[in-house]
Amino acid sequence: MTSFVVKRVGAALGIVVVLTFVMFFLQRISHTDPVHAMLGAGASPAAVRAEAHRLGLDRPLVDQYFSYLKGLTHLDFGTSYRLREPVSTALATYFPATMELTAYSLLFALVIALILGVGGAGKWKGAGVFRAIMLPAACIPPFLLAMFGKIVFYEHLNLLPAAGRISSSVANPPTGPTGFLTIDGLIAGKPNVTIDAFIHLLLPALCIALIPAISIGRILRSSIEQTMQMDHVRTARAKGLKERSVLLKHALRNSVGPALSMAGLQLGLMFAGVVVIEIMFNWPGVGWFLAQSIPQGDFPAIAGVTLVLSITYVAINAAVDVLQAVADPRIRV
Repeated sequence: MTSFVVKRVGAALGIVVVLTFVMFFLQRISHTDPVHAMLGAGASPAAVRAEAHRLGLDRPLVDQYFSYLKGLTHLDFGTSYRLREPVSTALATYFPATMELTAYSLLFALVIALILGVGGAGKWKGAGVFRAIMLPAACIPPFLLAMFGKIVFYEHLNLLPAAGRISSSVANPPTGPTGFLTIDGLIAGKPNVTIDAFIHLLLPALCIALIPAISIGRILRSSIEQTMQMDHVRTARAKGLKERSVLLKHALRNSVGPALSMAGLQLGLMFAGVVVIEIMFNWPGVGWFLAQSIPQGDFPAIAGVTLVLSITYVAINAAVDVLQAVADPRIRV
């Protein structure tokens, strides 16, 4: 097991190094001049030379790359051209909101997938109706789901808010320690903050979660159906165990490997969907920050957001691979 974990972590670190090289290369071939972006178009030649020296742009490219890599190890993503502050400061402000939205989206996706997979394989009552509703809904792109949800649940039913992370009427919401308002509200003894934050993230999280949930649920159902034909399941049935017990205790664990793998892949789609959903719901996360930075050509901010999301995605996929090995030891072989 230790050898498997070491190899998987090593592969993840290799991918991250390649990502840093790609972002460094793209920044160097972009049309944005970092010196004039920082100083302005009217800067004097002397000021331009001094700033270029401060940024290390007068050094060889290899030295620049290793300096860039060294900065990343200290969470130094450069300075935002638009905000005139370290990108890491902006990311520390916006990243918790994105992680909270993504975490709940993944949770909702797994719950829906579990209902679809286990209920469908076990042919439980109501599973067919639930599946018939979910499948057509999963064919709708997240931004259309967001529009539909805002029209139905905000404009017509007035059940869920259409924008923001928390209501303006909530006074002094906590700012830490986790950055997740739903958790920080409980830690601070303010359950009203937790409830209000959960209500605000419910609609955007469901819009992100629906399509991945269907993909994971299909894989889980297929895997369970195959496992139900195996010898150990037949033996469990022969002992007189109820079908529900056979499904949950003997078939489910051996079936989650492919579903976990699909969940890791779908997480990348979730991060892509987060950018669009944050814009549509005015959610103050890194997707919203990225949307503000692109029109201004703020490449350090763009690269910082891209690297943080990519590294998070790679780390979670590595964790998923380890969880698969824990669930099914045959994977290590």
